[in-house]
Amino acid sequence: MTPEELANATAQAMYKADACSRALGLELKEVRPGYARMQMNVRNDFLNGHGICHGGLIFTLADSTFAFACNSHNINTVAAGCSIEFLRAVKGGDRLSAEAVEQSLTGRTGIYDIRVTNREGETVAMFRGKSSQIKGHLVPVGS
Repeated sequence: MTPEELANATAQAMYKADACSRALGLELKEVRPGYARMQMNVRNDFLNGHGICHGGLIFTLADSTFAFACNSHNINTVAAGCSIEFLRAVKGGDRLSAEAVEQSLTGRTGIYDIRVTNREGETVAMFRGKSSQIKGHLVPVGS
């Protein structure tokens, strides 16, 4: 199995088990080693008291995208820490895209930057995640 095929196999296994991402309508659009891209429609029930997308849902999109990118090497990986900067308000009915890019993978620790953009391609948030590899694999080794 090529690294790209393995990344896709791990993503499919994760997505099937990820009830939260599926329930929120997050769509996995692309995955390859150290990279993932997801999209989400901003539903009316995602809006806060100001009539804009709740930051927690933008965070969830970025965090899920981070998870798919850092698990793309088929080593079980969890978040060790993360931060987000909200840069622009998001209205209901918009479609957000999140793109995660591996910046560093040294030993069991990785650093990933996730850019969240709106339908117009404007950056609405920047997320940085630190990952930590744990025991196990998503796809059995040798598959």
